[in-house]
Amino acid sequence: MARRLLSVTWVLIALVVGAGCAVNRATALLTPGSDLNQVKTFHVVTFPPDKRGIDKLIRDRLVAMGYSATLGPEKTAPYDADAVVTYFDKWMWDMAMYMLELTIVLRSPTDDFPLATGNSVHTSLARKSPEEMVQEVLTNIFKAPKQGS
Repeated sequence: MARRLLSVTWVLIALVVGAGCAVNRATALLTPGSDLNQVKTFHVVTFPPDKRGIDKLIRDRLVAMGYSATLGPEKTAPYDADAVVTYFDKWMWDMAMYMLELTIVLRSPTDDFPLATGNSVHTSLARKSPEEMVQEVLTNIFKAPKQGS
């Protein structure tokens, strides 16, 4: 009986620990008063430490969604676009490098004010490819409900 109880205890511990490793979170928030329906062109600002081409994935996904998007370094406002895209990616190691978190912010081209923000977190057991995370964040941003104006 004690041996069976010990076995059940170990199974429960493994389930609790495993569940903690399988975190998924994807959120998006549209800033009150922002209207993304008016945004047709984007400038994706390259995040200098990024050596994995996340900026290119974001640009390519925006183009696949039917928008016009350019890519390059941060400039002095105003930009020649309807919105500026900045991002931050966080990577972790678990038998291989994987993207743990991606945050994308759509900003006003004139004053850098955030129009919308999206974030995706996927831990090791629930990891997604960088392409999937970019798609998830941008999809959520563009379908985010409008907050009070």
